[in-house]
Amino acid sequence: MTQGLPNEKQLSGNNVAHTGGDSMGASPKTTDFLKECMADALLQLMKEKQFSKITINEISDTAGVNRSTWFRNFDTKNEALTFKLIQLWHRWADEHGMKERYRYTLDNAEMFFLFNYSIRDILTEIYRSDLQSCVYDAFYQVMMPQYGSDSTECYKARFYSYGLFGLLDEWIKRGFFETSDEMAQLINEII
Repeated sequence: MTQGLPNEKQLSGNNVAHTGGDSMGASPKTTDFLKECMADALLQLMKEKQFSKITINEISDTAGVNRSTWFRNFDTKNEALTFKLIQLWHRWADEHGMKERYRYTLDNAEMFFLFNYSIRDILTEIYRSDLQSCVYDAFYQVMMPQYGSDSTECYKARFYSYGLFGLLDEWIKRGFFETSDEMAQLINEII
């Protein structure tokens, strides 16, 4: 097991009901924690070997969980990366007191780029493995209006998510050359 990633048995004080060491009946908070541990294990393994060669057994072993925990929470490795990015966004938005985090506004453009700069090592690793779709999927899930939104809101969210992803994509590919402030200014000039 990898240092720093608690296993399921260590989580027993966190409402994990054990069935052969598994996390059946875990609270949503514990489930999210286990999912993030598995995503962290995947990111760690991506530094050591090619993404397509990483097995679920390796991820589970590194995270200190059973294979069944992986399959109960994720269908694909890409899904785990997307989950991790979403968790990082929500944590960062909480820490920075963001009021509007589910849609793009000109006022939060710099915050968007500051966040992505703060996770540049993860984004670089994801891009090194040619998994840009995970970044877009996370971004889209955060920006998509809640169920029941009218069609204009849906189209607007899709428009901004593709446009912002395009800027982020180019910024990552350019090695985060510009500052987050320069990127925010660039958006203001484009719009």
